[in-house]
Amino acid sequence: MSIGLIGTKIGMTREFMKSGQSVPVTVIRVEKGRVLDVITKDKRGYSAVKVGFFKLKNSKLTKQMKGYFTKKNTEAKKVLKEFRVENEGDFKEGNELGLEIFKDKKFLDVRSKTIGKGFAGVMKRWNFGGLRASHGVSVSHRSHGSTGQRQDPGKVFKGKKMAGHMGDKLRTMLNLEIIKSDLENNLLYLKGSIPGSKNTQVLLRESVKNITRKTTNEKYEAKLKKAELKKGKK
Repeated sequence: MSIGLIGTKIGMTREFMKSGQSVPVTVIRVEKGRVLDVITKDKRGYSAVKVGFFKLKNSKLTKQMKGYFTKKNTEAKKVLKEFRVENEGDFKEGNELGLEIFKDKKFLDVRSKTIGKGFAGVMKRWNFGGLRASHGVSVSHRSHGSTGQRQDPGKVFKGKKMAGHMGDKLRTMLNLEIIKSDLENNLLYLKGSIPGSKNTQVLLRESVKNITRKTTNEKYEAKLKKAELKKGKK
């Protein structure tokens, strides 16, 4: 795993590419992280870096955390996140990490919480068809029907699709294309939508998978090149 950043989802807009194509983008305000601790293999059996995000008032800290931040000689942070790295020697306590760590990246993985929908029935939650609208069905048109079995096994299996809490779960979107990054304002523009409502905390990291596909601009440039070659042949 490589190091990542945490940001806040601002909302959605669109960007116009060189080709004139309108691309829907999600805007994320990326928070600068401060390295609080460098964990070595000798200490814990693996190499990692602990990074703190979002400023926090000292009055909101517990005594233990006040002592921790005083010892580290840094301002209080709201979110502490540990990232496993291969070379812990590249990082030092007190270093600040920003958008520049994604400078050469074209795609990112994004992890955030989906919008909570509260308690939902099976038709909304699992897209069930419901019971019949007539012929003896009484006050149970949107119910899920039978749930269990007979005397054997005599129980409802775990994971059965039923009514319950919908949304409010962590979801990861893989390989989202970086359309634009604004280093001055710490803004990142990612193609498409990402889970969560406005002001949701978002974890950004380098793509886990090896991606061979082209970006929107690369596709357009390849198309122009192809047209030029075709024109030259004529």
